[in-house]
Amino acid sequence: MIKEKLVPRLKAIPAGTELWRVHKSKYKADQFNPTLADIHFNGGRFEGTFLDPYHSLYVGECALTAVAESVLRSVPWNGGRRVVPYATVEGRSLSVLRTTRELTVVSLIKEADLAAVQQNADLLDDERSYAKARRWASEIRAQSPDAMGLVWQSRRNRPESAIVLFHDRFDDRHGRALEVLPERGIADLGSSEGLKEVNRLLDQLWAEVSEPERP
Repeated sequence: MIKEKLVPRLKAIPAGTELWRVHKSKYKADQFNPTLADIHFNGGRFEGTFLDPYHSLYVGECALTAVAESVLRSVPWNGGRRVVPYATVEGRSLSVLRTTRELTVVSLIKEADLAAVQQNADLLDDERSYAKARRWASEIRAQSPDAMGLVWQSRRNRPESAIVLFHDRFDDRHGRALEVLPERGIADLGSSEGLKEVNRLLDQLWAEVSEPERP
């Protein structure tokens, strides 16, 4: 049981904000991921668990952040260019969502934001702390009933922001809060054109996705 009284600092994402998302192509661009993480082992940093079974939707504030957060996770950098396996983009899409109304999220961007929830940068940077991060996200949710998600500085594309949204904090009775911009984005990141665009983006970070193996 977490006994600390948290004082989460809220941040508004204005209506009309474009958010970028990499997702499996078989899912809709605005579909929340229903997969729940294990409370101790496998799962994303801020995914729901059976103890707090919310669905999640990760986005970035720009295309590069969304791509980098998706394909550069756990990719070591030992100098020179990073080569990312083709499998990281196969069967995936890059979609653009636009907020139709203001979204309220808990900010974890500044050190003061993290201190306000009794944490420090390890919550975001330590790859071994995912189970702890999921538990803390659940407590932040419990103590911030109006928060629709979390925002933090992307580890793979600083200082741009990454965001996770919680499905159970969205009330669509007055219209959907997220609309898809189908004319934007890339339907198939694994296609020749998709791969070219991904590598154009990743070039800024000295990284590239390898070409698929041809029979």
